[in-house]
Amino acid sequence: MNKQKSHAFGKDVYLLGKNKQGEYLWLEAAKWDCDWYWGFGYVETYTKTAHPEQSKDINSHSHFGSLLGKQEYYDFDKGCFRTSTDYIYHLNMNPDIKETVLTESEAWELSDLMKSYYTLKATAEIYHSGNSRYTTTHNVNLKNKDQEDYINKVLMPHIFNRVYEILSPA
Repeated sequence: MNKQKSHAFGKDVYLLGKNKQGEYLWLEAAKWDCDWYWGFGYVETYTKTAHPEQSKDINSHSHFGSLLGKQEYYDFDKGCFRTSTDYIYHLNMNPDIKETVLTESEAWELSDLMKSYYTLKATAEIYHSGNSRYTTTHNVNLKNKDQEDYINKVLMPHIFNRVYEILSPA
């Protein structure tokens, strides 16, 4: 499957692959949201699945992280949701994805970059709010504007740029 970059609803999107239902999976470019965090890792399918630029709407919205790890599925025999025992490390391993635009090494690197993004995003949120927001009663304040800015202004853009390099057509 060839790499593609397109545009939908004011955002650049990068083709990841196609699922078993024949829908193209597109990763949205990063966007600075609410003046304090990066929105990234959003995987969309569109009404014109292969042509998001012509689409009237989004068919589905999910997160890159939901395509990896242990997957939840419905066990019809037991009548409940269960978690698979297999761990999916990268997109090429996901049995729900028919094909991707990624080589094996690119799939591993993309997964590593996305895991780093999610980890840094959580860290920047702690530096922004001063805690994990489970409670308002605590004696430790972890706010650190310098570290928050370093993550958001230096580290995250490095990750985004490499992700775009991997997913962009040659």
